[in-house]
Amino acid sequence: MKWYTEDWSEECKFSIAYDKHLHTEQTPFQKIDFYQGKEFGTFFTLDGLMMVNEKDEFIYHDMIVHPAMATNPNIKNVLIIGGGDGGTAREVLRYGFVENVVMAEIDERVFRLSQQYLPVTAAGVEEDPRMTLHFEDGLAYVKNAADKSFDLILVDSTDPISVGEGLFTTAFYEECHRVLTDDGILINQHESPYFAEYAENMKKAHHKIKAIFPITHVYQYHMPTYPSGHWLFGFASKSLSPLQIDEQQWQSYGLQTKYYNTDLHRGAFALPSYVREKLGHE
Repeated sequence: MKWYTEDWSEECKFSIAYDKHLHTEQTPFQKIDFYQGKEFGTFFTLDGLMMVNEKDEFIYHDMIVHPAMATNPNIKNVLIIGGGDGGTAREVLRYGFVENVVMAEIDERVFRLSQQYLPVTAAGVEEDPRMTLHFEDGLAYVKNAADKSFDLILVDSTDPISVGEGLFTTAFYEECHRVLTDDGILINQHESPYFAEYAENMKKAHHKIKAIFPITHVYQYHMPTYPSGHWLFGFASKSLSPLQIDEQQWQSYGLQTKYYNTDLHRGAFALPSYVREKLGHE
């Protein structure tokens, strides 16, 4: 039996058994590996860190997309920064009223390999006529985007290292604010509150966004294969609160989801006391 092992901290490791190492490749941006095992199916790593696997990907992709869509039923134009596996775009495209989806992913090979090895997330995304793919740096794309051109920006990024570093900066969040419409929403990968290094990145991201957007929240979800299993997204908006949603409106779409529902939506924003303290809440 072969094992993929990831360091969650200096004194904690996470391992998954796999049967086949399907692919390995060093791109100009990062090292990509695809594996196949029994427990989690096909999964891939970037620079040795778990990104997506067949078994629990639905949790992440449900929670990065549906809370924002339930908050604003008038979203037409969506920008995805990163998201190379295609899962975030897959969920956005389930909404028939969405008119345009742009994905700015720095590394085309992530998407092409996901199309090949992980069709559960990537299949059908490129073929949707509402979809536009830009294989370029997300920060550069946002800088060149027009004012108030997107209703929703989903930052589906890696940790703030390597290619993901620029997506955790004040300059990036300011550009997102400029590009969003008056009812615009920003969702960003917000790290984890549990291990010290991740918690520090969580606090930095939250404080930067809070200084730019008038409405900011953090919400949680449970991701078995991410460090500690306790992971967060950040919600920021110019005018809309995620605590005030029309549950019947979202339920009328008839979407079948495996993780998200409107009861969970409300509960996800109720954070444990230790997380609230770390974020500096009253």
